[in-house]
Amino acid sequence: MALTKYNWILALITICFCVSSFMNGANDVANSYATSVAARTLTMPQVGFLSMITEFVGAVALGNRVTNTIKNGIISIKRFDGNPGSLMLAMASAEFGSATWLAIATTAGYPVSTTQTIVGALIGVGFAADSPVVWEWKSGSVSQVAASWIIAPLLAAAFAAIVFSTIKFGILERANPFKLGMLAIPFYLAFTCAVLALFLVVEAPQAPSLEEFGAGKAIGIILGVFFGVLLFAYVFVRPYLHRRLVKGDSRIKFYHIPLGPLLMKDDPYLYWPGKADGVVVIDYYENAYAHKDGVIEHQSDSEKDVAISSSLEKANPLVMPTARNRIVTPEERFLAPSKHLPAVHPSRLYGFLKYFLFQGVTRDCVSHEDPKLQATHARCKIYDNRTEHLFTYCQVLSAMLMSIAHGSNDVANAVGPWAATYSTWQADKVATKVPTPVWMLVIAGFLLGAGFWFFGFKIIRALGNRITQMSPSRGFSTELGAAITVLLASRVGLPISTTQCLTGATVGVALMNLDVRAVNWRQVLFIFSGWILTLPCAGLLSGLVMAMALNTPHL
Repeated sequence: MALTKYNWILALITICFCVSSFMNGANDVANSYATSVAARTLTMPQVGFLSMITEFVGAVALGNRVTNTIKNGIISIKRFDGNPGSLMLAMASAEFGSATWLAIATTAGYPVSTTQTIVGALIGVGFAADSPVVWEWKSGSVSQVAASWIIAPLLAAAFAAIVFSTIKFGILERANPFKLGMLAIPFYLAFTCAVLALFLVVEAPQAPSLEEFGAGKAIGIILGVFFGVLLFAYVFVRPYLHRRLVKGDSRIKFYHIPLGPLLMKDDPYLYWPGKADGVVVIDYYENAYAHKDGVIEHQSDSEKDVAISSSLEKANPLVMPTARNRIVTPEERFLAPSKHLPAVHPSRLYGFLKYFLFQGVTRDCVSHEDPKLQATHARCKIYDNRTEHLFTYCQVLSAMLMSIAHGSNDVANAVGPWAATYSTWQADKVATKVPTPVWMLVIAGFLLGAGFWFFGFKIIRALGNRITQMSPSRGFSTELGAAITVLLASRVGLPISTTQCLTGATVGVALMNLDVRAVNWRQVLFIFSGWILTLPCAGLLSGLVMAMALNTPHL
């Protein structure tokens, strides 16, 4: 029989679950795509639609069907034996603390770990309920979570720096970078897809362990994907790139890739061609420093010297960044045209509706107004735009890999407490491991994508160009380095965060400029402070709610 007297707890945790999933998407999903937006590889609307798909696929198709009630075993479940109502209250308090801290952190622009947020919330609940908390060094313990603040960024920085060094020294700084890039890009595409295959085979929550699946099978599938994508890239992708970048045909779009060898003809047939006078390659090093009035401030002589000596050194060919015009804000686009009309006028109401639906994906997340950040960007070297464009395709694949991995793994952070409470409410007994209904994963997957669509721009800004100058080759290296770190760490049981991996990877790539001043250390410290605050703040919020609920006087 269901615990009908605790319907209010079920209603409370349902609301908190929705907020937690929404803010999870606004924070962690934005991490996956931040470098793609900062590098101008994808626009915010494109990322909005793409994230809805990848997060939903990750959560529903690959999400864990059995969710542990107590994340990582961080507190003892024995404290709640024989008292299902207290377990429901504990999970509701943890979900409340997690949702509240994620909302605060996202609003403030802190890219935080949602996994460590729910861990902190459970620690607070453990203290309030007098349940033992696992402190000693073991899988998923508090000490390992704290150690991951240092371990995860360092590992990701190392892997990302290695990936970018192969691009930097093997392609970008050679005599003919574009020619070398055309030869190498199929290998980078194949390697990225092989990493995705590795995740799907052995690391997805529903996948069998490597020991159960068999190392031979796993290696066979990964090598098969690698060489299959390599062949596809040489037969279909290279002719597309040759037509677009060598012959400068702006009519060619990504959906013409299936034409493959036909694109090598002088005048191939094109279905749905683009504009003949369109832009072939944008300037990926466009100046992001702009004032609100649209005026680009001129650099001082000293800043010009910095830009010339460090940004343009060894660049092939020499490319000067263009000035960036101010982007129209959502308020100007949707609200200003009908501002003079009455509040109930249909045109003004339609403007309010468009603003509500699209304000999150029409904001400028690239431009900034910080002269110190402009000096940091000037320390980064500028490379050939055509060569950079080659890596946009790899970057989109790596961003999708990170987003799918996030949807499949982190969906349990919000669903876990809710599923445990719902199962306990239904069964009238404590549920330590519960089957997760598909409809819960569907709701969570939708909310993850919706969170980014409406609110992800804040974290996109924090993790994008605010740390260093981003470009497609740098963004691809950052995302792939972070993905490799997540995969390797999960094999050895380290509870690391994708947020921490992406931040560390960004710093690692920035340091490959061989100049520590190419990193905005103020922003790095700001992000690091958010990691440190996560455990105590989430724990304090959930612990206070749990303590008040347990000790509230009643008649």
